[in-house]
Amino acid sequence: MEYKHLEIEKKWQDKWFNSDVFKAVDFSEKEKFYGLVEFPYPSGAGMHVGHIRAYTSLEIISRKRRMEGYNVLFPIGFDAFGLPTENYALKNKIHPRIVTDQNIKTFLSQLKSTGFSFDYSRVIDTTDPDYYHFTQWIFLKLYEKGLAYRDRTYVNFCPECKVVLANEESQGGKCDRCGSEVIQLEKNVWFLKISEYAEKLLQGLDEVDFLPRIKTEQENWIGKSTGAHINFKIKNSDEVLKVYTTRPDTIYGVTFMVVAPEHELLKKLKDQIVNLKQVEEYQNKAKNKTEFERIHVNKDKTGVLVEGIKAINPITNKEVPIFVADYVMMGYGTGAIMAVPAHDTRDFEFATKFNIEKIAVIAGGDIAKEAYTDIENGKLINSELINGLTVKEAKDKIIAYLEEHHIGEATSNYKMKDWAFNRQRYWGEPIPIIHCPKCGEVMVPYEELPLLLPKTDQIMPTDTGESPLANIEEFVNCTCPKCGGKAKRETDTMPQWAGSSWYYLRFIDPHNHNELASMDKLKYWGQVDWYNGGMEHVTRHLIYSRFWHRFLYDCGIVPYKEPYKKRTAQGLILGPDGEKMSKSRGNVVNPTEIINLYGADTLRLYMMFIGDYEQATPWSDNGVKGCRRFIEKVWRLFDKVDQTNNAYTPSLEVLINNTIKKVGEDFEATKFNTAISALMVLVNEYTAKESISKADFEVLLKLLYPVAPHISEELNEALGNDSLVFAPWPTYDENKLHASTITVVVQVNGKLRDKIEVDLNACDDVVKNAALSSEKVQQFTNGMTIVKVIVIKNKLVNIVVK
Repeated sequence: MEYKHLEIEKKWQDKWFNSDVFKAVDFSEKEKFYGLVEFPYPSGAGMHVGHIRAYTSLEIISRKRRMEGYNVLFPIGFDAFGLPTENYALKNKIHPRIVTDQNIKTFLSQLKSTGFSFDYSRVIDTTDPDYYHFTQWIFLKLYEKGLAYRDRTYVNFCPECKVVLANEESQGGKCDRCGSEVIQLEKNVWFLKISEYAEKLLQGLDEVDFLPRIKTEQENWIGKSTGAHINFKIKNSDEVLKVYTTRPDTIYGVTFMVVAPEHELLKKLKDQIVNLKQVEEYQNKAKNKTEFERIHVNKDKTGVLVEGIKAINPITNKEVPIFVADYVMMGYGTGAIMAVPAHDTRDFEFATKFNIEKIAVIAGGDIAKEAYTDIENGKLINSELINGLTVKEAKDKIIAYLEEHHIGEATSNYKMKDWAFNRQRYWGEPIPIIHCPKCGEVMVPYEELPLLLPKTDQIMPTDTGESPLANIEEFVNCTCPKCGGKAKRETDTMPQWAGSSWYYLRFIDPHNHNELASMDKLKYWGQVDWYNGGMEHVTRHLIYSRFWHRFLYDCGIVPYKEPYKKRTAQGLILGPDGEKMSKSRGNVVNPTEIINLYGADTLRLYMMFIGDYEQATPWSDNGVKGCRRFIEKVWRLFDKVDQTNNAYTPSLEVLINNTIKKVGEDFEATKFNTAISALMVLVNEYTAKESISKADFEVLLKLLYPVAPHISEELNEALGNDSLVFAPWPTYDENKLHASTITVVVQVNGKLRDKIEVDLNACDDVVKNAALSSEKVQQFTNGMTIVKVIVIKNKLVNIVVK
């Protein structure tokens, strides 16, 4: 038989997809398995090899689960709102709706040509009104509970994309979409109060099986710290400056206070501020800086002494100067800090620049030269109430004192800020809020959902941070649902993250027009058993979707706290040059070209064999060719099969059982490269035999099938068998994992004369007698005097004669 990969792969794809063998069955009596991959953004470029690597892992697991008897839900859909499609549409003067539909069609064709066993009857599209109906519905639920709110604030604005960005999308002061420098813009912004769920999101990590590095990323992003709130009275005023500190034990070392430029205290006490003009000039400069510029550790410390107001240390009653400095942010803590320059590097630099006193309160170090920061295990000095105590003892005592005297209390704080939840672009879900001059903010009634995105060609973004929807009068102008008076619609749209925050729930019941998913189906399918995606989404999509899900759980809409039981991640596929793939570098690999040239099975195999699944790995054309040669080697084995023999070849039995064990365990541990290596060893052993049994070949095809299903199905059919989709996954015999016999070399006077099979760990006398009984050995011992026989257990027999 000639191996014609294109014909074979199309044949089996037609068979699978026309017969719906991958369709999940609601309420099946089988045990369920829900495997999920991060659904793609359907860009005009189509799938790239990164998609193949990301999806093939759970494709392997899903095919294996079907063979293991599970009812498998392995769905796919498209996260299709957002900037890339809109930018492409603007550039090519095509409506985003048309672009999206074309791209989805291309993606589906590519997914099927790769042989992915998705349930294509459940495909969803976040831009479909039937879908975003419930995205808007969830938003209104959040609004009802006070978790969606609008506030005027300074936001991260990308002047290139002309859109407001969340902190997660502008890390390092750059837009993560186009790389442009982000600027600060003051505007009314919608937020989701994710900070209110910080502790629940943190505790939920104890209930899930996420990779350690994924948990760590989430813990760091949430950024929980424990400490105390302390109230510093303002001299000659009724005002109090509340600070948050993780080190209340260092309160005796406080020599100045710092407030953020936006702090309310500066507005309240402006009549007492002597140098108000200087302070206001500094505030205006701070407005033009990004958050990254303000808090960067290595930047020059700037600030202004606020003359005319001072704080009072509640423990020492000493007066403390107050500075305004832009390295303090309103979003973390209270927007004010107590500065202890002797024991904090940033405070030390600031105090040195402004010639402020430094007081050591923990023994050790030389604060004349630098801040002494190795203070976790130190002892307190210069601190009347807590001298001589360890840090922990001092913290406990000071917090008790603060609480007893009503000047502070123990508290926790979280670094995670509320989620900026709007975009000033056309291609997104309309926010279902109406602004009425009489009633204020009014929700679009639930029965009027979905609030449709208007069909228009007026989609050009503005330079002012206003949505193009604001220019569509028939959309903007409406009547208030409460009073019936004239009102205006909200014109910002939701960010792309909205649709992806709950899509795993819609896969469970994608055609339900009445609710996002029925409770019965939610209970049957339950949590996603295994979710795979990129590390780049760990502090964005993953944390957002966990927040939405926990909110829905608290509302009684879903029956379980966490959306995903298990989360794994794949490493990037780099270009052949070892750099990240990009069009500008010219190192992008087109998967369709690889499929046409070498076959989908070869591509899938290579994607999993290329290296450690979690690590970044460069593409190698030679590696692809090597995988193609392996596929052809498997193909040629068919001619060696003795189809009358339905038992394992005895000499292969141990290797076969060990291969079954290793491949199964390595698949589950995402060690796909070592599983494939084991299959390659098995194929080499088969190739070395003059013939192999039907049973030998069948077990190879079953183990190979999840990775390379087309060739496996074709060869399995040639053996006269039914499809492998629901064929039983091979099992191994514990008793056959180790050989019961072993080959021992027999020498006569140090020269090899024979090899004999003996029982493993047989006693020396048995091995000796077997060696002496060998006909080949007797040719060299007959008529000779046997001087001695040396037995090395399980290895060697040396017969010395003369």
